[in-house]
Order: sequence, then structure tokens, then C-alpha cells
Amino acid sequence: MKPLLSSHRKSPLSVSYFVVLAFIVFVALLYSEDIACILFKSPRPQEINDSLASSVPTEKEEEGCDLFEGGWAYDEAGRPQYEEGECPYIQPQLTCQAHGRPDSRYQHWRWQPRKCSLPSFNATLMLEMLRGKRMMFVGDSLNRGQFVSLICLLHRVIPESAKSYETVDSLTVFSAKEYNATIEFYWAPFLVESNSDNAVIHRVDDRIVRARSINKHAQHWKGSDILVFNTYLWWMTGVKMKILKGSFGGDMKNIVEMETEDAYRLALRRMVKWVEKNMDHNNTRVFFVSMSPSHERSELWGGEPGGNCYNQTTPIEDSTYWGSTSKSMMQVLKEVLPRSRIPITLLNITQLSEYRKDAHTSIYKKQWSPLTPEQLANPKSYADCNHWCLPGLQDTWNELLYTKLFFHL
Repeated sequence: MKPLLSSHRKSPLSVSYFVVLAFIVFVALLYSEDIACILFKSPRPQEINDSLASSVPTEKEEEGCDLFEGGWAYDEAGRPQYEEGECPYIQPQLTCQAHGRPDSRYQHWRWQPRKCSLPSFNATLMLEMLRGKRMMFVGDSLNRGQFVSLICLLHRVIPESAKSYETVDSLTVFSAKEYNATIEFYWAPFLVESNSDNAVIHRVDDRIVRARSINKHAQHWKGSDILVFNTYLWWMTGVKMKILKGSFGGDMKNIVEMETEDAYRLALRRMVKWVEKNMDHNNTRVFFVSMSPSHERSELWGGEPGGNCYNQTTPIEDSTYWGSTSKSMMQVLKEVLPRSRIPITLLNITQLSEYRKDAHTSIYKKQWSPLTPEQLANPKSYADCNHWCLPGLQDTWNELLYTKLFFHL
């Protein structure tokens, strides 16, 4: 050992080598986050801020801007933002091209607000903003479609080994592991407890709700940083709603009938009460997606009587058009949500979606049951004019959500 020590002392080159090595290790530790950003191409906070700033509309554009007022512009170059076949998460009820839809124009329309522009959707930036967070969609199949649209917009920038998708009962979870983030969907078509709560078997004609009971579902929402609610279509039965005052495990005799708007109001108030009790205003965000319209009666937009969304390939151009969506139910939303002590942002997709008679799945989807010869002879008789093809309209809903989440518009 002594000769080795002696020779080391006599070698300035060796001393310099270890000094340089120690300096390199020190620098690497000191700037490890920056080096990781370079190596893995993950945007640094300033890069995120710069990119966001470059997308934000100018103050002049912001003045008087209503994101939900505007029109549809055909965009051949920028739409769609993903291809149907490259997103494995789209349910067969929404894959219109795979089920024979002959046209694709419905994929190319871009929403253009009248007095400003929507920031460009940036998947990497959104994932950075969601880092360490839990985002959850709660509601019916239309909200599930929006959830699927969002993960289709995001998943391409995540390596295959760094993402997962799992469904257990009413809860579906998409995980972006490198970001420690989840985007989730929870099936609750009325938000409150109902006889339609089975996530698989829920085609119920005689619908019954417990309008003041929400905890059965809401226990699964706790801990969410961003909640996106919707509920509307399941309420529109054409008859009064049945309200159960007891429990579904009881004798089911204590049932009263109530006007749909009044029952809807009860359910929304119960949701608001839960939000006020369980969500932190400083660290969480709550959204409510307004009514998704149907296009069941073509005479409402000047089409031939007896038609519907079947064979429709262009949007409605009349900017004043309002179809069959219930204005009284919309009024309940506008009455209840602003009274919440925790801000609930209304994502008002109703009017802009009213124009899109062309965007429904129509007959181009997996059918729940075999079609009869009579149906096959008359395709409009089984056209689905409630749900939307993906990619398509619901990608715009998520662009609006993205804008409301991260920009001051």
C-alpha cells in the first residue's frame, strides 16, 4: 500500500483526474433535473410557460370572448388529431369508419369562437399539467365518450410501457405512469343512486332514482384533483321521474313521481353539496358538461319530415338553431351551479353541438342486438342520433376543457 500511495502523490495527472471526476459528479447531482429533461425530452417549467404563452390569445382577442359562441370551419390539414384505428381505447359503439361509414368529413370540422381563437391542444403540455394528479369524468356514456376522446388525444406521446388501461365495475382508469397521473371514468348516469347503476347491464326503461343519495358513487370520487360531471340524457324519458325515498334493498313501495326538472334539480343540488364538502377550492377544479343534443327530427333543421341524423354529412349552418334539447333543463343548470360555494365551471357544449347533425354514430356502430329485416330495410329506424363518432365532435369538447383548465378564457 505504501509504494502505491507514494506513487499517487508524485502524479499530478492522477490528482487532476480525480478532481475533474469529483467536479463532474457534483455538477451532475446539482443539475440532475435539467440533465434528465435533456435526456428524456420532457419539457421544463419555463418551456411549458413559454409554449403556453405563445398559444394564449392576445388581450384584444380575449376581450368579450365567449368560447362557446362561433361557428364550424372545415379544416382538411389539421383534423383529425388522431386516426380512429390508432387509438385502441375507442369502444366499437363509436368506431364509425370501422363499421362502414363511407364519408369522413365529420372528422375535419374545427370550432372557431367568434371573438378569439382556441389555443392549440398540446398533449405533452397537458400531461405535464396533470403530473401527480387524478382527473375523473363522472356520468353517462356521453361523458365516457369524452373521456375516451381525451385519452386518444394524449396516449400517442406516452410510451407503450408507460401507460395502462383497466376497467373494474363502474370505474375505468387510464394511467400515465411517467407522469404519475390518471384519467378516469366512473359510470353514474344520474350522478345519484339509481336502478341504472350497473356498468354493463343498464338498459332500463322504468328508471328510478334516489335523488338525494350520492355517497354510493361519490366514495369513488374522493381524492380527485379535477372532476368533470355530466348528466342529462337518462332523465329524458318523456314521462315523470320516479323518485325512491327508501333504499333499493327495501320493499320499493315508497316511490313518488316528480316533474323531470324538479328531480333533476334535487340531484344537482345533492352533487353541489358533495362538491362543497369534499373538494378544495385552492387545489381542485370542478366542471359540468352541459346537455349533449340529439338529432332525431330532421324537420327541425329544415330537412324532410320523418328523417333524422341518418345520412347527414354536413353541419347545420343556421347560427340560431336550437333543436330538441330541453331549455328548461338547461335553466336548472344555470340556476343551481352558480350557487355552489366551490366554483363549478359550466362547459357549455350544447349550442355548438346542436349544429353537428353530421357527427353522430348513426348506423355505423356495433349493434346491441341483431337487426330485423324491417330495420335493415329502413336504416334511419335504428340510427343512433345520441352518440358521436370518434375522432370527431367530442375532441372539440376536450379542446374547450383544456382551454378552461389552463388558460384565462
